[in-house]
Amino acid sequence: MAIHLTLAVTFFNFVGANAARVVLTLYALELGAPASAVGVLGGLLFVFPLLLSWPIGALADRTGARGLLLFAAVCGAASLTLPYFVRTLPAFYVAAALNGLALAFFHVTLQNLIGTLSRPEDRARNFSNFSLTGAVTNFVGPLLAGFSIDNLGHAPACLVIASQSVIAIALILAWGRLFPPGRPHATLDAGASHALLDREVWRMLVVSGLVQLGTDLFQFYLPIYGHSIGLSASAIGAILATLAVAAFVVRLFLARLVKRVPGETLLRWVFFMGAIGFALVPFSGNAAVLGAIAFFFGLGMGIGIPLTVILMFSRTTEGRSGQTLGLRLTANNFVRVTGPIVFGAVGSAFGLPVVFWIVASIMASGGLLSRSRAGSR
Repeated sequence: MAIHLTLAVTFFNFVGANAARVVLTLYALELGAPASAVGVLGGLLFVFPLLLSWPIGALADRTGARGLLLFAAVCGAASLTLPYFVRTLPAFYVAAALNGLALAFFHVTLQNLIGTLSRPEDRARNFSNFSLTGAVTNFVGPLLAGFSIDNLGHAPACLVIASQSVIAIALILAWGRLFPPGRPHATLDAGASHALLDREVWRMLVVSGLVQLGTDLFQFYLPIYGHSIGLSASAIGAILATLAVAAFVVRLFLARLVKRVPGETLLRWVFFMGAIGFALVPFSGNAAVLGAIAFFFGLGMGIGIPLTVILMFSRTTEGRSGQTLGLRLTANNFVRVTGPIVFGAVGSAFGLPVVFWIVASIMASGGLLSRSRAGSR
């Protein structure tokens, strides 16, 4: 029952988080915000995950999940309620930061909870189900955002998205006691300090950050590109949903792929397919072509994040999973904060096509690095 509750809370929270990114971006563009301001908005979504993922991981080890998840759900609801009442860019910045605070608590706590609730023999299956739930929310979130905007308007859409966090609050209040308690005497920093001395952990942090950069920038800048060529919010949401469908399909086979193909080889193809997807976007001018590119991109990059989680978890010291996962998310969120800001400035100066081509080059470089590493083993 506890594992099913965890997946349900994951669903509603991540639907809200994925939809919030689309709603806040398109709402800001509707109000006339420049690309650089939208880039700052995207970066603010990940400031708190950058700053707090490591300590939240340690806190999850010590206190358990219920209180942390409840706090996160309240922050998520508040973040989408604010733009409904205050329709200014500064208010959107506050909303993005609040949503990022919710994401910080959700992401680390839920990942750690999945591992804590799992026995060794079913841990891989539970993490696979967690990954599939995330893929479903990547599909539902953008669709919910796009259709809510087109049918209700930007401001009412914010309340629709906020309702997802309200449902999560109700679930946690009703059944949150099913979650296991924490370990009050768990060590706070030894696990992370030990991890920082491990070169293999450092390498995985870099690889994980590159995968996160490519995944996030594609999801963040594709709506901006779609808006620039005149696509409707529903069309943009549908394109992002095709990306989620592809990710869901490929994650169904993730466990089999990991058994048959070395992880480094899979990472190489993740990077190469991501590079091709980024490079092709500026040459497309309609929703159908963009949807096909998004689907291809999702077939590759869709396994990137869960693959790095699996590889990182295999290097986790027993009893310190929260801290190790928090360290990974700290590295990932560094690129999530800096990426939209840096490439927002690039887009404002040189245009959106340059952004896609630069990131394509970065992804191709990651693929070459993975090929070199795989070939040496």
